[in-house]
Amino acid sequence: MSITVPQEELVKPTAHRVILPFYIYSALSFLIATSLLFFSSESVTQHFFNPKLLAITHTIALGWGTMMILGASHLLVPVLIQGKLYSTALAYTSFVFAASGIPILAYHFYYFDFGWMTQLGALLINAAVMVYVINLAMSMIKSKKENVHAAFIFTAALWLLITTMLGLLLVCNFVDPLLPQNSTYYLSLHANIGVVGWFLLLIIGVGSRLIPMFLVSKYSNASLLWVIYALINFSLLLFFFLFLYWPFSTWYFIPVAAIFVAIFLFMFYCYQCFKSRIRKKIDEQLKSSLLSVLLMGISILVLITLIAGYTLSHATNTVFALLYGFVVFFGWLTVLIFGMTFKTLPFIIWDKVYQVQSGKGTTPNPKSLFSSRIFTMMVLVYLSGFLMFAIGIFFASNTLLKIASFFLLVSALLYNWNVFKTILHKKIKP
Repeated sequence: MSITVPQEELVKPTAHRVILPFYIYSALSFLIATSLLFFSSESVTQHFFNPKLLAITHTIALGWGTMMILGASHLLVPVLIQGKLYSTALAYTSFVFAASGIPILAYHFYYFDFGWMTQLGALLINAAVMVYVINLAMSMIKSKKENVHAAFIFTAALWLLITTMLGLLLVCNFVDPLLPQNSTYYLSLHANIGVVGWFLLLIIGVGSRLIPMFLVSKYSNASLLWVIYALINFSLLLFFFLFLYWPFSTWYFIPVAAIFVAIFLFMFYCYQCFKSRIRKKIDEQLKSSLLSVLLMGISILVLITLIAGYTLSHATNTVFALLYGFVVFFGWLTVLIFGMTFKTLPFIIWDKVYQVQSGKGTTPNPKSLFSSRIFTMMVLVYLSGFLMFAIGIFFASNTLLKIASFFLLVSALLYNWNVFKTILHKKIKP
């Protein structure tokens, strides 16, 4: 999740050359996605399945969220398993496949083209995820320790693979009917497996280890985490079954309730860490990550409303469908990444620039490598844009959506400014 990684926690730190390409790609994807949103804000008032929204959603979900998490996990997995990353070559390969496939997919979605190039983009993304899963599996097999956090991460990676494979199948189904229903019928299945199985499961797994670490809290409850793990996976399997065999059933509320309970238990876990913390002062980056936990709960409330309407009317409420997607990708996921970036990136750059010098003279604190002022400004601008955009979706106001998307674009510019300020940091001579 969001945290500076103490060097002593790493058995063998993953080289910065492996991790930085993911961070850079993710930052630029965020800027591109918010630019597309600004120039296509009117598409939000249309049906949720339209070319521009498809392109924006996949740029955010894959280019912004997934690429950032893939990069950060190459650094954080060794912390969790107390071992080294199995292969840097596989990490590079995963990056190349994903970095090539995402723009191909998004570009052709934007022009509503589901031909062979779109299928190629989807294939490359699947190849990237397969390589990532293999790298994780081999790293964990060779590690010194197995724990609940590793189970969260590996299971999340498997759900990601299922999500991307289903996405490939849906892309092909547009051209050659391979499934009993049209591709739009399966979109909710594709989306929710990705959101819950990949993002939520992984974030809880990593966050439950790193939040107490950086609050300097001794609180630990593996049994509670296994309960959360079971609830999330149970809800996903049940949702999958209901979608395929009983699509309009009121039983949908059971998997949603299980997710709600899982998030509530994770909030309780975070609260216990917070209450028992030794470090009383909390920086802005960690506050951002804790805020994202609250936004998880809000997204589930929106989902409950959406499913209630779907169950009663056998039709999807477009407004709540858009609001749910926006709260997930532009809400808790983005706010989380803000904190994650400036908790991990400064350490990566500090380690790159000052590792040899460490212990031989005065070195700057990793926190000084980025601007806290720009970070605070970015968060304030972003939250203002986020709230306005959510209201704009609810009232279908093109004017408010345009203003809000401008705020989101400005926050992306501030984010990139701070990211590249950190990455381009030059050594300060002692």
